[in-house]
Amino acid sequence: MRRPEDLDTVRESYDRVADAYVEMVETTGLGDIRTHPWLQASVDAFAASVAGLGPVLDVGCGPGLVTAYLAERGLDVTGVDLSPRMVEHARRLFPTCSFQVASATDLDLADATYGGLLGWWSLFNLPRDVLPEVLASFARALVPGGRLLVATHVGDDDLERTEAYGGVPVRWTTHQWRPEQLASLLEAANLAVVADLRLPAEPPIGPTVVMCAARR
Repeated sequence: MRRPEDLDTVRESYDRVADAYVEMVETTGLGDIRTHPWLQASVDAFAASVAGLGPVLDVGCGPGLVTAYLAERGLDVTGVDLSPRMVEHARRLFPTCSFQVASATDLDLADATYGGLLGWWSLFNLPRDVLPEVLASFARALVPGGRLLVATHVGDDDLERTEAYGGVPVRWTTHQWRPEQLASLLEAANLAVVADLRLPAEPPIGPTVVMCAARR
């Protein structure tokens, strides 16, 4: 799988922003699905659909909030993130959960291994020509009927970010997708969209799409 040219820069940016992000979650609840009923319901539905299918991998887990949420619901789940600092926070906050350092393009996933995979607000930094390869690798890694849950930003633009979470300097690109484009990518990866949730902007977050797709 191709390695994004900006991978190291993106990793360094998330290392820099990790402390501020965790503080934001802890003080405001932003980024915690339990403060957003629709997002929480999406993860609950995903958890119910993959129960008993096999292990679950949370790709781009950040400080581990969703990983831990799924573990509380009885799933055998592991979180991975490209940022060592994010993984440090995840291990500190949720010491009974399993976390590893890896990017979506680093993973060497065996075929038909996972009951579920998540790309929860974690795939928008992947270049437009790399995301299809990542989705195809996710599809191959799922057991037949396994589920992939994706949440991301809606739009047409590639937004260059230079600061985030209280002015911390970063360098990354947020690649926005139209829901129809994302659905087409999932279908091309041999995944059938089974749920499609579209949410309007809710500042400071813009419009959102959440899709769940099953391996054919």
